[in-house]
Amino acid sequence: MRDLMRHRDFRLLMIGQTLSMFGDTAMLLVLGMWGKQITGSNGVAGSIFAAVALPSLIAPFGGVVIDRFRRRHVMIITDLVTAGAIGTLFFVHGRDQLWLIYVVAFVYGASLIAFQSARAALLHTMLPDALLGSANGSLSTVREALRLVGPLTGAALFAGFGAGAVVTLDAATFLISAASLAAMGLREPKPQPSEQHVLVEAAAGGRHLLGSPVLRATVIATVITMLAIGISESVYFAVVDQGLGRPVSWIGVLGSIQGVGAVIGGLGITALIGRTGELRPAPFGLGLISVGALLATSHQLFVVAFGTVLFGAGLPIIVVCVITTIQRRTPSELQGRAFTAFELLAGGPQLLSILAGTILVTLVDYRMLLVAMAAGLGLAAVYAFFRLREPGEPSALAHPSVVDDQVAIGHHPFEQPTVVGDQ
Repeated sequence: MRDLMRHRDFRLLMIGQTLSMFGDTAMLLVLGMWGKQITGSNGVAGSIFAAVALPSLIAPFGGVVIDRFRRRHVMIITDLVTAGAIGTLFFVHGRDQLWLIYVVAFVYGASLIAFQSARAALLHTMLPDALLGSANGSLSTVREALRLVGPLTGAALFAGFGAGAVVTLDAATFLISAASLAAMGLREPKPQPSEQHVLVEAAAGGRHLLGSPVLRATVIATVITMLAIGISESVYFAVVDQGLGRPVSWIGVLGSIQGVGAVIGGLGITALIGRTGELRPAPFGLGLISVGALLATSHQLFVVAFGTVLFGAGLPIIVVCVITTIQRRTPSELQGRAFTAFELLAGGPQLLSILAGTILVTLVDYRMLLVAMAAGLGLAAVYAFFRLREPGEPSALAHPSVVDDQVAIGHHPFEQPTVVGDQ
């Protein structure tokens, strides 16, 4: 960590991202709360998060942009555009403007994909390979630590001063992030122009991910995870009002409780990833989320709270492991397309799961949905334990198809986020 913080540009990135992620943890939750307040529907609240996930379906085209231009410039423009889009929420006064919340949620989701993919690629250029795991872990830990205050701040501002206060806060953090990026001294190499058709370029990231046995196993484990976890966006609203009998603002309380676990998980993976590598901790993180979801079936607050801590602890472990795995096995010129292709491969199943959750939460006992989610996450953990390994490791040798392929090692990685907190 000490070596990491000696990098001035990383310090600037960390400052800007700390403030911006604080705004994210407040605003993304409030978008769902706002929809719930206007309509009284858990399904509508969950469908707003579906709008955040929807841009993942076109993410690979964003990867082409990221790899054709300097990543820092892409991030600055993304921050400025998003700040402007968020400002339009001042025009929402009731149910007639609900559509605008969906539009902003879509833009927000596209912003998260573009920015986080470009950030992962920028880190690959900015830092030596040995520091990538620590950098990812530090950013993830900060984001998850902000769950301690961000959701509560957003919920408190929303309840006390209205959504406009949260909109102002979030827009300001995007502007500060852009200023921090502009102050960097990093000189990125100019990307080489491509003569390939844009569709060929956009598909290159997916071909890379599926062509490597380790990255392919990472994608499959993530797909299983996203199919299971997406329903949480609607189900946890039901946990609050049906299971615990609390008002919707208690989503913010659970988000902060999740932050306690996330800080523990983030600190743990940051400290351990240099010793264990980025593959071995992944099944453990998935197992924690699975148990956490199962405990949320209780009507006892302390049991749900403990499960939320476990849920939170598992998330940064998975995020850091996945990002670092892709970063270290992808060439610099392909980083943007690899990450956005991953967003498509993971975001599509997540979107289906979110949409299913918005429907099922009105038809099925929410506890049955939590059990199904826990089972899916448990399956992902078992798959990751046996398959997410380097070719040549003992358990990998039991699967000849994994050994026969060659791992594509590069020169030298999503927030997206899940409620209990955000996308």
